[in-house]
Amino acid sequence: MDSYGGPVHPTPPFNAPAARRLREALGMAPGHVAYGLAAQYGLRISAETVIAWERGAALPGERELTALAGVLWCAPGELLTAATTLREHRVSRDLTVDDLARQLGMTGSSYLRMEEAGRWRGNEKQSAALCRALGLSAAQFLTAAGRDPELADLLSSAVTTRWQAYVRPVSKIVPMDRARIQEVLEQLHADYQALMVPTLTWSSTGQERSGAPGDAGRAFLSRVVEQFWRTAGV
Repeated sequence: MDSYGGPVHPTPPFNAPAARRLREALGMAPGHVAYGLAAQYGLRISAETVIAWERGAALPGERELTALAGVLWCAPGELLTAATTLREHRVSRDLTVDDLARQLGMTGSSYLRMEEAGRWRGNEKQSAALCRALGLSAAQFLTAAGRDPELADLLSSAVTTRWQAYVRPVSKIVPMDRARIQEVLEQLHADYQALMVPTLTWSSTGQERSGAPGDAGRAFLSRVVEQFWRTAGV
């Protein structure tokens, strides 16, 4: 259980090769790491456990990860693979729930509920503070906030119907200048509609017939969020 009475979650994605590489760069053996964890952080971790972490056979918990980073003289983020969730971004920045909540102007329990649900519900000011505190780009914020599916639905509708009607809904969830959002939606709409224009091909009988653009259109819609960020230059 954590300090708020909730369940202890699995550790963020641990970068086992990085842990070994950092240890070896310091000229340390697994036993030295285990000693440092005990002497500096009071953690009873054996050399065999350190080896298991480096092989990916076991995973350090959040407290162990922070301590390991201290022993290896690195930031916790250097021991993680690319963060995608709010919790992973927070841990990579070596922030506690209370530290981050304080910066956002909310209680620790309020923030933790959103982190556990994987759904950010803060207001515009808190969202801006979250991006600053965790160093999130607009794309990273949407993914961590659990709003990629919502964005995908809006973008799919925008490119297949009247994009102008979706500038405001998209701007409500994407921390980007509205004029820029308008430009991106207009371009995505044009790109999608160009794919949907039937092409002319020749049949085996020498007759002209329309080609089917459906596959290209479906592929575009399946990657519409990625296309949005690429077009926006994010």
